[in-house]
Amino acid sequence: MGKKVIVVGGGASGLAAAILAARQGAQVTILEHMDRVGKKLLSTGNGRCNLTNWEMREDCYHCGQKDFPMKVLGQFGVEDTLAFFEEIGITVKSKKGYIYPRSEQASAVLDMLRLEVKRLGVQEQTGCEIKELRQKGNRGFLARTNQGVWTGNTLILAAGSRAAPATGSDGSGYKMARGFGHTIIRPLPALVQLRCEGRFFKHLAGVRCEARVAIVSQGEVLAGDVGEVQFTDYGISGIPTFQVSRFAAAALAEGKPVEAVLDFLPGMEWEEAEAFLEGRIKKLPHLTGKDFLTGVFPKKLAEVLIRLAGIEPGERISQKPPGAREELLGHIKAFEAVVTATNSFEQAQVCSGGVDTREVFAETMESKLAPGLYLVGEILDVDGICGGYNLQWAWSTGCIAGKHGGA
Repeated sequence: MGKKVIVVGGGASGLAAAILAARQGAQVTILEHMDRVGKKLLSTGNGRCNLTNWEMREDCYHCGQKDFPMKVLGQFGVEDTLAFFEEIGITVKSKKGYIYPRSEQASAVLDMLRLEVKRLGVQEQTGCEIKELRQKGNRGFLARTNQGVWTGNTLILAAGSRAAPATGSDGSGYKMARGFGHTIIRPLPALVQLRCEGRFFKHLAGVRCEARVAIVSQGEVLAGDVGEVQFTDYGISGIPTFQVSRFAAAALAEGKPVEAVLDFLPGMEWEEAEAFLEGRIKKLPHLTGKDFLTGVFPKKLAEVLIRLAGIEPGERISQKPPGAREELLGHIKAFEAVVTATNSFEQAQVCSGGVDTREVFAETMESKLAPGLYLVGEILDVDGICGGYNLQWAWSTGCIAGKHGGA
């Protein structure tokens, strides 16, 4: 008879771990506190489930141990992931390196994972609240819940982070890991919107445009990314905002001032942008402030930029002194907004922080402090950028832990 394995958490990493452990011949039980497994998976990739990405680089992940994520992905990478999904019946397609199920339905991915779990005889225990989780000397682990007591030779902790608690990630896994002696690096929202000061945001709400978003604190550029920025009535959103948000969250948590600096002509150097505006003035000297940036930027954004430069809607730009033109260029290339906060964990896609990876073996995902305990997925101090990287982390860590923990 094989090992008995308890998996706490039925998200992406927990399901992957359960499948690999069961394939080793283990008797596996998933303890999930939601009414069904995999709820968070349904919302990934806007419901299309961006499974992974062909391009895997060290800078796609953030971790206190910089080389830890790539060590893990070296054990189980993109090709292993695609083979795993092929085995359970999911075929995929690539969009510029972003890999999705061919159906582009997250529900299909979850359905096939659940079918494999069922085929392998994995027990799913939902609505299961953990009351006690402990090691039984050298005899394995005990999980006491509102529905009974389970014991196992191996415990795989896949309880998630604090991001999107409505889908099941309520942060309870951190307490469980701490109970085994693990250090928790303070979790903060990541891949999340930024709240900013400024009287113009209500006017700009709903505007989308290409821009570079840089996070600046005390004169230092902490991070930057280019893409479609979305304005909200309280600040900024969109993928480039998400990509840099963890750096804003960390600086704010340290009590540092933070600014978001937006460049609305990211494809042009400052001198090129200046020449572009001067050329437009010479070519179209009759244009007033109301129309000067029409066709260059969305109308509402153009209105704000003109107003910030002190130009009246009825004034001809060609008749304004050089100082006003320079000020307009400054707002176009370096639109500054004070960041007051990130949105909460409820809106965050993932968290930064979590279990200190120095306490986990990258080769197996086993705890260095509690033999037989494996830690996987978002509970660890690893967060990826947008583009399938956080799901790849779930598949890699879950499959590695299942393979070793179930053997």
